[in-house]
Amino acid sequence: MSEQTKTAVKQGGMNTKVRYITVTAMLSAVAFVLMYLEIAIPIMPSFIKFDFSDLPALLGSFALGPVCGVLICLIKNVLHLAFSNSMFVGELSNFILGAVFVAIAGNIYKHKKTKKSAVVSGLVAALVMGIVSVFSNYFVVYPVYYNFMPADTILAAYQAIFPGVKSILQSLIVFNMPFTFVKAMISVVITFLVYNHLVPILTMNKRSE
Repeated sequence: MSEQTKTAVKQGGMNTKVRYITVTAMLSAVAFVLMYLEIAIPIMPSFIKFDFSDLPALLGSFALGPVCGVLICLIKNVLHLAFSNSMFVGELSNFILGAVFVAIAGNIYKHKKTKKSAVVSGLVAALVMGIVSVFSNYFVVYPVYYNFMPADTILAAYQAIFPGVKSILQSLIVFNMPFTFVKAMISVVITFLVYNHLVPILTMNKRSE
């Protein structure tokens, strides 16, 4: 390999790294802003809100790989923590679920980058995210919440909407699991609609099939 070729290869590698860092930072910033565009859902307790902040992470995971998606989830929550009064509980929950979602979706999609694969990977990831939300909230997030809000108060917030739930675990299954699944699927649908238009910008490659 000639010296000129080696230089070109090295330059290409540096450009790829710079693009990776730039796109990750850009999508992290967008995700951070989207965390503040919260939507209250009437059928959910007031402390659970909908936002689109998983969307940039999913785009990054599809375009640059699952590690990029997880990094975006981490960076947006670290930034949000600096301006939040949630005592890191909300950020912890957001990171756990977001990281699970984009890591699974990105890992499945990278093996076959087609529209069908994107839908399948998103659906599988959304299902797993919904299931994980029950366990992560029950064993990790809510136990931390109990230091600031008693379990009875949290349960009462669920019972005010649906008196049939008798425990925190049941509440998480009835409310949080389907809510998390639907939230993830909305990101999947939007990604499906816009990804082909954005992928040339994100990767500087041709569009996916």
